[in-house]
Amino acid sequence: MQGVIKSYDPHTGSGVVVDDITRTEFELAADALEGSLFRMLRQGQRVVFDLDGRGMAAALRLGSEVDLGAPDWFHEN
Repeated sequence: MQGVIKSYDPHTGSGVVVDDITRTEFELAADALEGSLFRMLRQGQRVVFDLDGRGMAAALRLGSEVDLGAPDWFHEN
């Protein structure tokens, strides 16, 4: 899934990501950044994520512009 960070508390690791398509809000799983290049998140940051078995955002990662749905004109030379 693709989304945007709505909030993030670096002290607790808690936060919320909003899905791009449905605008559904998902809480971050406690291990959402484990194995990720991210060490910190900021409001408005675009991410790609999965949902864990509890319906929480997990496995946050960066995506390419194509993965994040940049418009076709952006990729034209």
